[in-house]
Amino acid sequence: QVELVESGGGSVQAGGSLRVSCETRGNTDKTYCMGWFRQAPGKEREGVAAIDSDGSANVADSVKGRIFIRKDNAKNTLFLRLNDLKAEDSGVYYCALGVCLIQGGAITRVRVWGQGTQVNVSS
Repeated sequence: QVELVESGGGSVQAGGSLRVSCETRGNTDKTYCMGWFRQAPGKEREGVAAIDSDGSANVADSVKGRIFIRKDNAKNTLFLRLNDLKAEDSGVYYCALGVCLIQGGAITRVRVWGQGTQVNVSS
């Protein structure tokens, strides 16, 4: 089994930065994309950002210009930084491993989910 173990999150200040990471444990197909989704209470889960095996990234309009996603192959870890936090950024953030049909595209099929980490942006 492949596990995605998330760390980070918690209570953060509006205008500040969120940093979360996701460690992959177990063997996985290196061609899979990895990324982050989030879900606010009462809302649908939405894609935030994804990165494919060669580093091409896709980001959602809601975070465009504020987000940085990076993978560290040596540590088998995916990193996300979201700047200029807003209340609307609150929710549970889920790491995901899945399929991107095109280079630089979003994840279209999730194969493995992380456990989720709560993010609360306070003002």
